[in-house]
Amino acid sequence: MIDADPELITKPDLDRLSVEKMSLQSGSSDLDVGVLNAEQREKLRQFKIQTRIDNEKYLMAHPEVEVMVEDFLRDVLLKRPTHIRAFAADHFTDPNLHTVIKAKMETINTDP
Repeated sequence: MIDADPELITKPDLDRLSVEKMSLQSGSSDLDVGVLNAEQREKLRQFKIQTRIDNEKYLMAHPEVEVMVEDFLRDVLLKRPTHIRAFAADHFTDPNLHTVIKAKMETINTDP
């Protein structure tokens, strides 16, 4: 396991990473990581590794996330809605969603 050193990533590094993340989310893929020096590239690499570790820990602690995503994707692929955003909003605001996911989690936990 890799422990992230709090001194390894500075506030300016986090600000830059935040800008890069926003750029990626907006569809911009023309980021030039080559402008980073060796220390900055290493900080970025460590940040990415720690983020993956933290994400994996979270998902392992919350298996219901996988069940909810699988349930949603199954419905999307079966029903093939024209308006996916409205479909997603309806799916995740369904008052019965908690009951459905709980039942699926119980099935998973009782399977040999």
